[in-house]
Amino acid sequence: MHHPSSKALTRREHVPCVVFEHMREACQAVAQQIAELIRARALQQRTCVLGLATGSTPVGIYDELVRLHREDGLSFANVITFNLDEYFPMQTNELQSYVRFMHEHLFDLVDIPRENINIPDGTQSIEQVAAYCEAYEEKIQNCGGIDIQILGIGRTGHIGFNEPGSGKESRTRLITLDRVTRIDAASDFFGEENVPRRAITMGVGTIMDARQVILLAFGEHKAPIVARAAEGEVTPSVAASFLQSHPNTQFVLDVAAAAELTRFKTPWLVGSVDWNETRTRNAVIWLARHANKPLLKLTDQDYNEEGLQDLLAEKGPAYNINLSVFRHLQMTITGWPGGKPDHAKRPGDLPRPFDAI
Repeated sequence: MHHPSSKALTRREHVPCVVFEHMREACQAVAQQIAELIRARALQQRTCVLGLATGSTPVGIYDELVRLHREDGLSFANVITFNLDEYFPMQTNELQSYVRFMHEHLFDLVDIPRENINIPDGTQSIEQVAAYCEAYEEKIQNCGGIDIQILGIGRTGHIGFNEPGSGKESRTRLITLDRVTRIDAASDFFGEENVPRRAITMGVGTIMDARQVILLAFGEHKAPIVARAAEGEVTPSVAASFLQSHPNTQFVLDVAAAAELTRFKTPWLVGSVDWNETRTRNAVIWLARHANKPLLKLTDQDYNEEGLQDLLAEKGPAYNINLSVFRHLQMTITGWPGGKPDHAKRPGDLPRPFDAI
């Protein structure tokens, strides 16, 4: 786990972000947290109500919960679950059904009572959907509300299927899927044209009612939207940004998904840093892009105005820093794109096979 050295480094994060080196570690930590609550509620002879998600992101959590059930005796007898969403229309036995997904990855592998499982029903007729969604909301409330809600995040910033434009007070409902979401799901349906255009989803308001929310994101493709949701403005165009106002939420990330957070991408903007060669190079390249200047034309003033005073004081003046970084970049350029024999003078000249383009 990555622990920030000071609170200053996380001051732009409006949601607590916990960063792990690897996805597996993150999933194990979240599963342990869920298991502890299940056991605590069992000792109190109370139910534990979980809000669950589908997709590749939470699979590691379900795998660990199944392991804890088999090896450590974790019982799900007191657990009630509510899933976030389901495509509409969708038969429960279809390959892409979230009912099928949840049974394959969790429910059929643990001792949860069948009557405690709740997943939005994609077989409802269009005339019945509104009443069904109201009943789903009512059942959550009758069970005492959700204790822990697990979320993923889509490229559009959706949580559940709350696409851009979803309101903070929205409840369980039938929605139309964003085209980006349908494109992302195309491989599961063997083509975008086969992806349902609608889905039933818990609303943002339903999610916000949970006593604890844990959003998981893994992989570099999630990094831009994670940064927008955690550090950007609260806006209906990024539904996950509403979680900034939730009193007990956290983003659980791997290093790749956290890469666009300020403390990883540009840490010099939020605190003091150790100016090693790699960080110096990244900062100077960032400055050249930010100032829209050639690297060798950066001045002391540019460094001072863009928060790089410490780098300037430690390794300056600007001319020396610029030249050092420029020379490093220059040495990585090869004049032999077709490959070169083994008599190298610079890194770019190292022998390598022909690059087919």
